[in-house]
Amino acid sequence: MLETALSSLSGLPAFLIYFVLAIALLFMFTLMYTWITPHNELELIRANNAAAAIAFGGALVGFALPLSSAISNSLSLLDCAIWGLVALVVQVLTFLVLRMLLKQLPERIAQGETAAGIFAAASAIAVGILNAACMTY
Repeated sequence: MLETALSSLSGLPAFLIYFVLAIALLFMFTLMYTWITPHNELELIRANNAAAAIAFGGALVGFALPLSSAISNSLSLLDCAIWGLVALVVQVLTFLVLRMLLKQLPERIAQGETAAGIFAAASAIAVGILNAACMTY
């Protein structure tokens, strides 16, 4: 039993390295996403703006889905980082396309329009699911 536990723990260093990379990529995504949006998500969320919380939460989930796929399917840490960056770019582009499709999306989210927040979140998650599926190379 002890041998099995020790064998299982042999994967801990790899787990920690990939987890640190994932958190770093999530932080990069958060910085990039909040930089491209004209509204301050965290400030709006602190002010109890549900639309901002829903939209930002959906963007985070939409990024985490393909990032988890990149981690699961990567051949190396560098491979994972590259595909994590691809996921980041796809999610940022998703918001930019949504801005073009839905007029005044950032303003509507900032004003607390829940429908705009839900639509943005659902779109980010849908693209994230497709992005993750495409990373099963």
